[in-house]
Amino acid sequence: MSTSKTIAVIRGDGIGPEIMRATLCVLDALNAGLNYEFVEAGVAAQQQFGELLPAATLESIAKHRVALKSPLTTPIGDGFSSLNVELRRRFDLYANVRPAITMPGTNARYDGIDIITVRENTEGAYGAEGQTLTADGEAAQSLIKVTRRGSERIVRYAFDLARRVGRKKLTIVHKANIMKTTSGLFLNVAREVAAQYPDIARNEMIVDNCCMQLVMRPEQFDVIVTTNLFGDIISDLCAGLVGGLGMAPGANIGTEAAIFEAVHGSAPDIAGKGIANPCALLLAACQMLGHLGMEGQAQRLRAAILSTLAAKDRVTPDLGGTGTTDGFADALIERVRETNPLAA
Repeated sequence: MSTSKTIAVIRGDGIGPEIMRATLCVLDALNAGLNYEFVEAGVAAQQQFGELLPAATLESIAKHRVALKSPLTTPIGDGFSSLNVELRRRFDLYANVRPAITMPGTNARYDGIDIITVRENTEGAYGAEGQTLTADGEAAQSLIKVTRRGSERIVRYAFDLARRVGRKKLTIVHKANIMKTTSGLFLNVAREVAAQYPDIARNEMIVDNCCMQLVMRPEQFDVIVTTNLFGDIISDLCAGLVGGLGMAPGANIGTEAAIFEAVHGSAPDIAGKGIANPCALLLAACQMLGHLGMEGQAQRLRAAILSTLAAKDRVTPDLGGTGTTDGFADALIERVRETNPLAA
């Protein structure tokens, strides 16, 4: 390529460095013109710099506007309640985009699933404000805050995404029958926005019914948009339909920055064993490539993942194989190079 792009890379904790190394090797084989600035967060950052989110890490994300992130461990005790939530807050990464797609050779419970969950990422039940616990420890309280601005921009993002990628149906998920103010505001705003997209079919579903329907007839869903807590639960449910969190990527999108990640945990029980499945981070890298305007490379990487899984070629134990993280990456690299004449 004649141009290059530098991204911030957070190698993460536990299995994070292993799956990141594998992912970057595959990205290099794509010849996408990516350069990497490695920065730290989580336990690795605390051990090296004495803080969970060093200023240099935040500055790198702000400078490059795109980051690829492995799982982070938030230590128990003082500090951030969640590093992921803190990163979303710092950079106003208001849209969490989680695709769930059936792939061969996995523990997927259904064939033909292709659902995108778009989750509001910065407000709702996950806000830090208004959390109190009485001195006697007998009662806790937390504030749920939903705004017109937050609701409008996430629903508009979901409709724009649906239109851009050729989706035909969007489901608005809520609990306005009970949470009449917070979820009611979200639903009312969603209806106002939906009226501006007559080319996309829209339906509404109460969150508990949505969960039941996802288990019974997931093929009826295309794009789902919802609030923070509901989206967190639904997107994990969707991951369970297609084989688990090992196949679940996530994009956190804002106007000034975007962070792409594997949504599973740091899995310290298998860290260092070389058997971690890198698919979630690789699929997040596909999302990142699309975000950077490199959809051709993203499609080649997805095709390599699909064919490697179908062939059970050097896949990791969780996928029914006996392969290693690096061996799986090698299998992907071979396929990427077969479809990329520029690859060395």
